[in-house]
Amino acid sequence: MPENTSEQSSRELLEGVIADLDTGRTDHLLETLENIHPADIANLLESLPPEVRSALWEVVPAVQEGDILSYMRDEARTTIIKKMDHGELLAAAESMDVEDLVEVLEEMPDDLSESIMIELDQDHRHRVENILSYDDGTAGRLMNTDVASVRKDVTLAVVLRWLRRHHSLPKHTDALIVTDENGQYLGMLPMEIIVTGDPSTVVETVMQVGTMPVRTVTDEMEVAALFERRDLISVAVVDENQYLLGRITIDDIVDVIREDADQTVFKNAGLEKEEDLFSPIFPSTKRRGIWLGINLVTVFLAAWVIGRFEEVLEKIVALAILMPIVASMGGIAGSQTLTLIIRGMALNQIVKSNVRWLVIKELMVGFLNGLVWAIVVGVVAFLWFNNSGIAAILGVAMTINLLAAVLSGVTIPLILQKIGLDPALSGAVILTTVTDIVGFLSFLGLSSLFLI
Repeated sequence: MPENTSEQSSRELLEGVIADLDTGRTDHLLETLENIHPADIANLLESLPPEVRSALWEVVPAVQEGDILSYMRDEARTTIIKKMDHGELLAAAESMDVEDLVEVLEEMPDDLSESIMIELDQDHRHRVENILSYDDGTAGRLMNTDVASVRKDVTLAVVLRWLRRHHSLPKHTDALIVTDENGQYLGMLPMEIIVTGDPSTVVETVMQVGTMPVRTVTDEMEVAALFERRDLISVAVVDENQYLLGRITIDDIVDVIREDADQTVFKNAGLEKEEDLFSPIFPSTKRRGIWLGINLVTVFLAAWVIGRFEEVLEKIVALAILMPIVASMGGIAGSQTLTLIIRGMALNQIVKSNVRWLVIKELMVGFLNGLVWAIVVGVVAFLWFNNSGIAAILGVAMTINLLAAVLSGVTIPLILQKIGLDPALSGAVILTTVTDIVGFLSFLGLSSLFLI
């Protein structure tokens, strides 16, 4: 199968940059950096160990620093910010979009971010303070205050003349936002209508009123779901009185979706936040060690359950061979349900009135899967050990564990959410503990009752 061209070129670029740094070919490296996108430079920096990363940053053209920082991920960006002097940080800050600058300022020490804010020009500072006044993870924090709006009572000809007086428009401008004389949101005027419509047409008669704005307090994941459902490129952001404050564009939503996906991957691995691949050894060890310790406690708990059945295991060695099957099948079934429920919670698809239906549905799925696979493993166990008792108990235990697994997959994330814990971070650990204990307890318990 041919290798993906973009992946291949990215690796070749990284290898070339490392080679230039090793051999001191600064001129060639500078020429390379000037001809690639800031996002690609950000990726290069994230792909290097700390000391090499610092060496590359010294070569980066100053005019690109702000854009590059806005594309970097949090922890890697922090390593760069720590090495920048005050003047360099201020120049980078002044070149950033407001929403990107807000994100960077939050990662700086308070005294440093305050000094940067003081030295920003008044308009830039006011816009940053406005964004910072909204809670993190909301539409208000995500929005860009740079918008193009028109009044409802003008003609398309007037709109066109007004547009031609501008050297540029806000990025991803697919439509102008229509407001009344007081600045309250009324609708959207798509660019295609402006370009193809009759110049004498009044905006009010052709504007789209079906695309509703979002409030500043709306959760960013709800906004992302709105973009997905309606195939939006941009959406207006308003306050509680429908006054236009800004807009959110598709590039912001792509970042939200990517960050959410990354967080899910890291949480499933027991990491509370994204980790820089080349972060120092001791911080990485601490982050990962905490969840290893938690997992160790659950393993000892499962081992204690097995230890309660030492007598039956000594008499029937086949049980020791077969018992991982019960726990493993339960773990997989539970993980499937857990993943679906967490996703449904993220999309706001689960409410009190449909939980009962979900529980019944998952129990039926678990029972049917348990029945089918119990027959399969029972037959295999009988052919392997020529013992119908072991085969029957294995099948029954597997069915019990699959029922417990799917029930846990539904209830664990709901309970964790209710008590204020993140289901994506701790749900898998708890589920594994439940399926291991129920699996071992049912299999070994039934075996001790009926086989000895």
